[in-house]
Amino acid sequence: MNYPLQTLIQLGVVPSVSFPTDSRYYGSATLQYTAPNGEVITYLARRFVPQPGAPNFATIAQHTVHQGDRLDLIAAKYLGDPLIFWLLCDANGAIAPNDLLANPGHVLAIVTPQGVPGVPNT
Repeated sequence: MNYPLQTLIQLGVVPSVSFPTDSRYYGSATLQYTAPNGEVITYLARRFVPQPGAPNFATIAQHTVHQGDRLDLIAAKYLGDPLIFWLLCDANGAIAPNDLLANPGHVLAIVTPQGVPGVPNT
């Protein structure tokens, strides 16, 4: 079974970088600092959390929160990878992941990674 993210990677829609595709730092730039002693230190550029909703994210499904839900299991169910639970946080504007699960009945947007178009609803 191919999950949407796996398919997008295989099609080349999601470009390859040095970070794994399930990392929140996927696509992030690195910068370099040259210390006074000449040592070059490479570091990760600041990551700005995108604003939830369109046009940053394409919603592909919705999930109604139930008591006992876990973000990693929700990510696995809809996106095929529990490690990208952070994508649900970004897409739903949560700084603290558990805030998304605090209220049963809350509806979460299940989205594609930023910049990856979703499948149009028919």
